Amino acid sequence: MMEVTDCQKIGVGLAGFGITFLFLGVLFFFDKGLLAFGNILFISGLGCVIGLERTFRFFFQRHKVKATGFFVIGILIVLIGWPVIGMCLEMYGFFLLFSGFFPVAVNFLRRVPIIGTVLNLPGISSIVNRLGESNSMV
Repeated sequence: MMEVTDCQKIGVGLAGFGITFLFLGVLFFFDKGLLAFGNILFISGLGCVIGLERTFRFFFQRHKVKATGFFVIGILIVLIGWPVIGMCLEMYGFFLLFSGFFPVAVNFLRRVPIIGTVLNLPGISSIVNRLGESNSMV
């Protein structure tokens, strides 16, 4: 079993609070303060969980430059004061950055008892199958 350090525990908390603030920012009609704070917490939490060097290498891989550009420009546009446009760019960049992780997440969720049953329902399974395909879109 792998040992979880205190920095990683703090990083999980920061990323969790970041996702919470992002959700609240969208819920409160794209409040730019909550969205900006959520972005900062999420990125800093990610850096604490996997380390600063690995975070930097993840975001600045040659084939992920376009995705990182959309994500960073979206964050900057949110900070400038146009939260709807910024969040659209961020979501597109986030989808491109983490599209390689979606098949792993879908296969894991299919093994969870209740969620796996829901994901195997006829209408939902075709959508999940397309999302869980292993080909890269970047």
